[in-house]
Amino acid sequence: MELRDALQRRPVTAERRAAITAAVQRIEELVGSGADAAAAVAALNETTGHRFGPDDFRYRCGAPDREALIEWACAAPPVRLPDVTRDELVEIVRRILADPADDWSIAAFDRNTVMPGASGLIFHPPPALRDATAEQIVDAALAYRPIAL
Repeated sequence: MELRDALQRRPVTAERRAAITAAVQRIEELVGSGADAAAAVAALNETTGHRFGPDDFRYRCGAPDREALIEWACAAPPVRLPDVTRDELVEIVRRILADPADDWSIAAFDRNTVMPGASGLIFHPPPALRDATAEQIVDAALAYRPIAL
C-alpha cells in the first residue's frame, strides 16, 4: 500500500542537510564550551519542527551520535492525521517490522495512535502479541482506550 505524503518521510535536499549540519556543529561548540546554547537550539527547532534540548548535543553512551541526530533533524517530524486509516497504520507497522531502526516510522505510528508508546507493542510485546502480524499489532493499538479520570 502506498501511504499518503503526510505519512511518508520527505527527501532532504543537500542545502537543507548542509544548513542543519552547520547548526548542529555550532550548537555542539556552544554546549561543549559551557556557553548558553538555548537560542541556537531554539533556532534549530524552529527550522526543523523538532524539540531538541541542549542535552541532545552531548553524545553519551546510548544516545544518537552526530550523524543520527543530523539525519533525524533533517526529516520533518511525522504529523498526526485525524483521519488516519487502519490500513495506513498497518503499512507503517510493516515498514517498522522490515526495518526496526526506522525511527521516523516508529514516531509516525506512535503519533497516530492514542495508545501511549504504541510502538512498544512491536518491540516489547505482551505474551499475546509475540510474533504478531502487523494487523494484530495495529488492532491492539486501536483497541486501547484511555482511562477517564
